[in-house]
Amino acid sequence: MTATRKTVTIIQGDYAVSADPDVIMSTVLGSCVAVCLYDPYAQVGGMNHFLLAGSKQGSSDDLKYGVNAMELLINHLLRTGAQRHALIAKMFGGARMTDHSRDIGKSNVTFARDFLRQEGIKCLSESLGGDKARRLQFTPTTGTARQMQISGPAPDIDQVKRAPRPAADIMLF
Repeated sequence: MTATRKTVTIIQGDYAVSADPDVIMSTVLGSCVAVCLYDPYAQVGGMNHFLLAGSKQGSSDDLKYGVNAMELLINHLLRTGAQRHALIAKMFGGARMTDHSRDIGKSNVTFARDFLRQEGIKCLSESLGGDKARRLQFTPTTGTARQMQISGPAPDIDQVKRAPRPAADIMLF
């Protein structure tokens, strides 16, 4: 009998941890960042999805802020059997989705990189920046990650023009 895969969807401002080999975590990212952490020895991992690098108050426990999402993810991983020194990261997201004066995606990327460096957590791979959204799937027990970039909206029909037909060499009448 084959095991059935269980998909856990991580929404904005959320995180999850699992040691179940049948679990796949999934999310969609624009300017948000998802940090996937896993311990390859304990075979446990997790993913967060934060919207903003930090809160202006600095004391909010809201998971939409990176510092809170990172701390809660790490603490839950440690309670589930991961060892801090064995944690490996993969990071995704941080796209520039609008032309506002502030690049939220870039701020999120800078925060995530700085946080991992300060905590001494090695980042094995990353797919950050750009201007396209990403769909991400992460297997927490193996650290396997798969992403697909999501294209922009379909062009308006008026913008699609057919190539002109070449002139015929033969004239029929």
